[in-house]
Amino acid sequence: MRVIICGGGVIGACTAYFLRRHGVDVVVVERTEVAAAASGKAGGFLARDWCAGTPLDALARRSFALHAQLSGQIAGDWGYRPMTAYSGFVASDGDPRRDAPCALGWLANGVVVAQRIGTTETTAIVHPRKFTSAVMNAALAQGAELRVGRVTSIVRDADGTTTKGVEIDGNVIEADAVVIAMGPWSLLAAQWMTLPAVYGQRSPSIVYETGTNVPADALFLEYEGDDGAVSIEVFPRADGSTHITALSDIAPLPIDPAAVTPDTGAIARLQAMSERLSPLFRPEKIIAQQACFRPVTQDGLPLIGRVPRSDGLYVATGHNVWGILNAPATGEALAQLIAEGAARDVDLSPFDPARLEPLDPSLLQAH
Repeated sequence: MRVIICGGGVIGACTAYFLRRHGVDVVVVERTEVAAAASGKAGGFLARDWCAGTPLDALARRSFALHAQLSGQIAGDWGYRPMTAYSGFVASDGDPRRDAPCALGWLANGVVVAQRIGTTETTAIVHPRKFTSAVMNAALAQGAELRVGRVTSIVRDADGTTTKGVEIDGNVIEADAVVIAMGPWSLLAAQWMTLPAVYGQRSPSIVYETGTNVPADALFLEYEGDDGAVSIEVFPRADGSTHITALSDIAPLPIDPAAVTPDTGAIARLQAMSERLSPLFRPEKIIAQQACFRPVTQDGLPLIGRVPRSDGLYVATGHNVWGILNAPATGEALAQLIAEGAARDVDLSPFDPARLEPLDPSLLQAH
């Protein structure tokens, strides 16, 4: 059996890895490079039970456990480490707590830590680009193939119901099954198949070099600015960098992932907020100013499973803020579905692509 995976992000990498463990021949097709988009620029925060009470709960718990297992099974260092998470807020000018020392010594006065919301048993972090690359390299070491190219269509049999492969830059590659795992760019595949809409939500971020000065404390803070409250997230990583993000917005999705750029105004605001949080976040310590587009669906749940009315065609996208967390369990479940006919560890029915209305392909052609 041969499977083509369209997309070299974290979902594609994990799917390739688990398919190879089933002995399935795998070809990954990536337009630019592995982890080129959100899989390389996300925060990498992991939480075991933050999806409790939602359809994502079982997927998240399974995937959180897989992250811990993979850190001991796959070669490479991608900065997996358990961490503590806190919620809180930044006291505004005029607030009596503005000059009060923070309970966490590395933060500035007036940063109020309200409560602990994650422990080293329930929260962790990875460096997303390093994780994605390590998993992809593990798949390649097991015999998977990586090709750089742009998927231009799905190849079907004469009656149009069975998938036979893909066309890449004009060349046909045959396969028994095809997986669409292109993040928000999975939207482009609606030209060739029955697929619900996938949107891109842009998230700017700044990465600082902080060395050993910042402990493994993730922060989820409310920041009261001139134009209202803003949620800001701070993720210290094992490699001595700290990822800070806020101010997500809806923006046009570039056709080419390499063309994604942050909004300069959002970056300036984020930098000002970061400098308020800690003296460690100084301009000369900035490693990267960037943005990524998270894939989101109409109901907020991912699309994982068979594409309706298309034998041998599968999709895995729309994971929103939990893409890095839920990639291992998504890849594992999809590999089981393709190789064995059903997912064993996670019920994929809440993520069935058929639950949502398909996008009208003419809307894409018009743009």
